[in-house]
Amino acid sequence: MMESKKICLFFPKSEKEKPIIYHLVKDYDLVINIFRAKITAEEEGYLVIDVKGTKENIAKAMEYMRKSNVVLNETNRGLQRDKDKCVHCGNCLSHCPTKALHIANQKTRKIEFDESLCIECLACVRNCPFGACSSIF
Repeated sequence: MMESKKICLFFPKSEKEKPIIYHLVKDYDLVINIFRAKITAEEEGYLVIDVKGTKENIAKAMEYMRKSNVVLNETNRGLQRDKDKCVHCGNCLSHCPTKALHIANQKTRKIEFDESLCIECLACVRNCPFGACSSIF
């Protein structure tokens, strides 16, 4: 049975030249969707991906990455939302392409966040005047 898992990867300088994503696809038969990435020669890099494959292959691939000195953020989040900073102004709503940020209850008009819909485009980070959304990268 196919599963999907969102993974945040941190690459130290020593690991940036290795074809890690290639091996995830070829050796572990995973389908990779890249949400966000920044990898340069001068600094550490990060990659937020969604992997699809069997539970067993995903587990093997994660072990391979750990052995490659890639740091896995197993909370599976690169985006954080601080509910205490949110004033529910709604500015983020029109900028969220997947409706991960949405109004669930029309009476309260409070902004809710569905992490499973988030593709980490960071539109909310750029458009929140109160800093309620931030990136861990």
